[in-house]
Amino acid sequence: MAGSRSPEVFVESFAKGLSVLLSFDEGHRSMTLSEAAERTGLTRAAARRFLLTLVELGYAEQERTHFRLTPRVLLLGQAFLRSSSIADLSRPILERLTTELEESVSVAVLDELDVLFIALNQSRRLMSPVVSIGARLPAVATSLGRAILAFDPRGPDIVAKAPLVRFTARTITSRTKLRAAVATVREEGFAVGDEEYEEGFRSLSVPVRDRTGRVVAAMNVSGSVHRSSVAEMKRRFLPPLRDAARELGELIG
Repeated sequence: MAGSRSPEVFVESFAKGLSVLLSFDEGHRSMTLSEAAERTGLTRAAARRFLLTLVELGYAEQERTHFRLTPRVLLLGQAFLRSSSIADLSRPILERLTTELEESVSVAVLDELDVLFIALNQSRRLMSPVVSIGARLPAVATSLGRAILAFDPRGPDIVAKAPLVRFTARTITSRTKLRAAVATVREEGFAVGDEEYEEGFRSLSVPVRDRTGRVVAAMNVSGSVHRSSVAEMKRRFLPPLRDAARELGELIG
């Protein structure tokens, strides 16, 4: 998904440093030099230089032979959120929408194969515990993701290549059915997630278009399956959700 790597602008060492930083994940919270080198494809010497640089800058810490990230890396995500006009502009809209719908609402953008939550307003009712600002969910398995994939030029490539992981009994794991689901979103203009990513929760999402008509994000309302059926969500939530997404799109430069 990355752009072309022109030697005139592409800084190889910076890219390698980022690859070391991003090699840490839920399954690799702490790594040795050898593990970091293996995950990034770097030599041990190069991995060592980048890891020690991260330690020096406070983004990582070393305990004997193992390295782990520090909370300071959250500053990188916060920098994006502070600079994102979409996140800033959506907050008052989401607050008003939560009051009206009495459900939790959010805005997310497409980032590689995932959707990244950049704004969120939770209702007092229970919401999925995995959702928070900065959370990443697979685009192909969520209504937020499909609301973007149906209209984004990158959509067909992601639908063709993204891993189809089964999260619940309702998760679509057939490439043919996934293409059909995305095509339905393109026709109807909204996406429904019915316990596909997490059991007990439904969601309804619509694309957010900027003034040029380009889809730049998706807006979502999510709640328990015990409170609203899919039909009720469409009837009660879809009109105000579309209005809110349209309002946000008008504000985006």
